[in-house]
Amino acid sequence: MLTNERLCRLHFTSRDLPRIRIEVEECAAAAGLGEPRRGEFVVAVDAVATNAVEHAGGTGRLVLRHLDGELECQVEDSGPGFSEDVIPELAPGVAGATAGRGLWLAKLVTDRLTVGPAGPGCGAVVTLAVRLPGG
Repeated sequence: MLTNERLCRLHFTSRDLPRIRIEVEECAAAAGLGEPRRGEFVVAVDAVATNAVEHAGGTGRLVLRHLDGELECQVEDSGPGFSEDVIPELAPGVAGATAGRGLWLAKLVTDRLTVGPAGPGCGAVVTLAVRLPGG
């Protein structure tokens, strides 16, 4: 059975980051994502949302969905935009990589991570997902 259920939609600033962690944790638990994957997913979403606030304009939009056996989160910002090329292959600090730790970690602990443009001219959308049990 294919599903496409929106679990959470938030506009956020830096002061909303703790609430995002709580909302994502609760929604992931309700969707059936167990530990330790749930904690890893929350950390990954937090890293991407924090990047949106710190490096891309101070605000962002988050949509969390249960989509075809996955828990998928999209974080959109209004910054200058970027591509997946900024995500280091090795851990930041190894082989000269000095930035990208949050995105590197998010890519490491999720089953899918993509980066695309938010729209013409500016912004990025980072999509990250984990497979749900039985999905």
